[in-house]
Amino acid sequence: MSLWSRISTAIAALANGEPLSVVFDALRTPPERSIAFTIAVIALGAKMAKADGRVTRDEVTAFRQVFHIAQPDLHHAAKVFDMARQDVAGFDIYAQRISAMFGAGHQSLRDLLEGLFYIAMADGRYHPNENSFLERVAEIFGITAKEFSKIKMQFVPDAAPDPYAVLGLEEGADHVSIRRAWKSLVREYHPDQMTARGVPAEAVKLAEHKLIQINRAYETLIAGRP
Repeated sequence: MSLWSRISTAIAALANGEPLSVVFDALRTPPERSIAFTIAVIALGAKMAKADGRVTRDEVTAFRQVFHIAQPDLHHAAKVFDMARQDVAGFDIYAQRISAMFGAGHQSLRDLLEGLFYIAMADGRYHPNENSFLERVAEIFGITAKEFSKIKMQFVPDAAPDPYAVLGLEEGADHVSIRRAWKSLVREYHPDQMTARGVPAEAVKLAEHKLIQINRAYETLIAGRP
């Protein structure tokens, strides 16, 4: 039986109500272990695409691009993708299985999370349900909220960045350090200062956006402080 046939058989067992634990327990050793991983990745990709309530052609295409499915296998992979999308098992179960294979915080888990972000943004919008999905996957993968925020900033336009990172500070910096960093950056990125230094108008426009981020970061960090 070919790899994709075995994957399809396993997914079909899940879709027919076979307990997930039974299916995965049968896939604990090579080459079945690689099959279990492939199933879990496809299932996460399928459920990621469905998180906003619809699956677009762009998202399916993005999945194929991220996970590098060979041309001869596209038909089989599409079948598995559709079956996984219809599977009643929750996405968190698949995420937990993948996390257990690598260990919390492993770089491969971060790579996988980035792939899921790529799929989420394939249709040009970032839905709140997709954010909830990815936050939960990151939590299961042992990826910190700060690291999640950094990854999100890479893929989601206008995503709220980590305020400490914006100000160039370590997390937990005191009020004095926060204010000092903020004032320094405001001076550096102020449009009048940049114009006086002969910075091109286009760059000044970008700096205005940066200045907004700097002020928001400062306001976020001092909120509630004495």
